[in-house]
Amino acid sequence: MTPVHPDGPLMDEAVGRLVRPYTVSDGRTRATFHFTLVTTVRATGVQTEGAFGLEHAQVLALCEQPVSVAEVAARMQVPAAVVKVLLSDLAEGGAVVAGDTPTAPSDHYARPDRDLLEAIRDGLLRRL
Repeated sequence: MTPVHPDGPLMDEAVGRLVRPYTVSDGRTRATFHFTLVTTVRATGVQTEGAFGLEHAQVLALCEQPVSVAEVAARMQVPAAVVKVLLSDLAEGGAVVAGDTPTAPSDHYARPDRDLLEAIRDGLLRRL
């Protein structure tokens, strides 16, 4: 689906992005928060203050579940540097949090079974 902006479409399926990436971040190239490509970000549910654009809303929607910065950039089809600037804006407003570990324990992030890891290691050593 093509994102629609009040002034017209941002993407054209035949030619790609119609808006240059640096215009998405208002010409800013440096993020105010430190993000790597593998940094996990998620929305907090906090309402943001200030005037954010369509791209901020798209980033926020992608962050409803924990997601990496690289995945947000890929889904939005913009450079990671642009996504980092947008995420910084949202983080300053408290709308997203970043971290490589979850804040609440869950089965998805459970520690691996030590016995299983040792069995895998032993099997690999036998093959060498």
